[in-house]
Amino acid sequence: MHKVDVLLGLQWGDEGKGKIVDVLTPGYDVIARFQGGPNAGHSLEFNRIKHVLHTIPSGIFHSDKINLIGNGVVIDPVIFSRETEALEELDIKPRETIYISKKAHLILPSHRILDAASEVSKGDTKIGSTLKGIGPTYMDKTGRNGLRVGDTVQPGFLEKYNFLKNKHREILKQYEYHDDPENYEEEWFAGIEKIKSYKLIDSELFINNLIKENKTVLAEGAQGTLLDIDFGSYPFVTSSNTICAGACTGLGIAPTVVGEVLGIFKAYCTRVGGGPFPTELTDETGARLRKQGNEFGSTTGRPRRCGWLDLPALKYSIMINGVSRLIITKADVLTGFDTLKICTGYMSGGELLESLPFDTTQPLEPVYSEMKGWNTDISRITRYSDLPKEFTDYTGYIEKETGVPITMISVGPDRTATVFPPAER
Repeated sequence: MHKVDVLLGLQWGDEGKGKIVDVLTPGYDVIARFQGGPNAGHSLEFNRIKHVLHTIPSGIFHSDKINLIGNGVVIDPVIFSRETEALEELDIKPRETIYISKKAHLILPSHRILDAASEVSKGDTKIGSTLKGIGPTYMDKTGRNGLRVGDTVQPGFLEKYNFLKNKHREILKQYEYHDDPENYEEEWFAGIEKIKSYKLIDSELFINNLIKENKTVLAEGAQGTLLDIDFGSYPFVTSSNTICAGACTGLGIAPTVVGEVLGIFKAYCTRVGGGPFPTELTDETGARLRKQGNEFGSTTGRPRRCGWLDLPALKYSIMINGVSRLIITKADVLTGFDTLKICTGYMSGGELLESLPFDTTQPLEPVYSEMKGWNTDISRITRYSDLPKEFTDYTGYIEKETGVPITMISVGPDRTATVFPPAER
C-alpha cells in the first residue's frame, strides 16, 4: 500500500505550494486539498501563462489525475464557479477530474458580510482577514450550524439556508455595517447548481478505497504552519489546521497512512496582513525583497511584508509537522544581495530565546548569522552543480541546522525553473 504524502507550507503561507504541486503531480494519481478555502491563492506558471487556483487542487492541469476537494475545505460556490469557467476556457474539463466531499462546508453570502463587518469593527486590531467568509464558516461548522455540500441535494436545503441566513442577519444587527445577503443570492444559487453538476462523494470512503487500490496520493495544504489555528501566531491566524495533522481530519485518513511530509519554505520570509513577524524589514532591503520577489498577494493583491529567513520558526514548523523533506522556493530572489542574514534566535527582555514563545506579540529582537551572497543569476540554472558556492553554502547551513535534506530548489515561477539536488552531495 502506498502512503499518502503531505505537502504544506512552513511559514505564513505564500511559500509557492501551487507550483511545487504542479511539478510533483506527474508522480501521483490523486491530488487532494484538505483544509482552507478560497483564501488560498496557489499560483502556477507554465507556457508563459500564470494561473491562480483558490479552491481547486493544483493537479487540475494534468488531465489524467484525480483532484479531490476534501471535507476539511470550505467552498464558496461563486468562486468555485468562476474558477471552473476559467479552466473550461483553457480547454480543461474540470467535471471529469474533480471530486467534491459531501461533508465540505459551504460559504454563504452572509458569511462574507459577517467577515467584513467583524474586520471593520476591530479597527486597528484587525487580523488581516482575506474577507472571503472563511472564519465565520468555520465558526458555524464548529458551532454545528453549518451547511454542507451534501445538504444541497437533500430535501429542506432552502429552509436550512434561510434559517442560517436569518441567524446571520440577527448577528449583523450588532454591527454598524449595512449589506444584505440577498444582493448576492442569484449568483450564489447559480454556483450551487454548478457544484451539484460535479461528482459529490463520501470522500473518506473514496480516498481510503483509492489507497487500498495502491493509488498514490498527494495531500495539498493551503496557507502555512505559522497560520495554524492551534500552533500559529494566534489570534493572527487562519481558521483551520494547516499542519500535517489537518490532512488526517480534512480527508478522513489515518495517521498511519501518512508517508513523506514535504515542507515548503521561501529562502526568506513574507507575511500578509497583521501579526508578529520578528525578522520583518521595513527598510530599503525589505522593499528590494518585495520588488525582486513580486511579493503581492495572489488572492488579495496586498503587498506582502518581507524579512530574512527565521530559523527558529522554521525548526518549529518542521517539528510540528514531522517534515522529512524540505523544498526551498524563491531562491532566485536573493540574487544580488552582498550579505544575507539568517535569524538564529531572539532577544527578549535580556534573555536569548531559541524558539518561538507563547506570546509572539512581545518585542522579539532577532539574532542573526551573516553569510556571503551571490551575484550570479540562478533563474536559468537546472543542474545543482552549476549553482554558485555561496548559494549551496546557504542551503547547506539550513540543512545542517534543521537536520532535514533540501530535495528541491525553485529558482523561478515556471514549472521548468526547478533544480533537484543529488542525494549524495
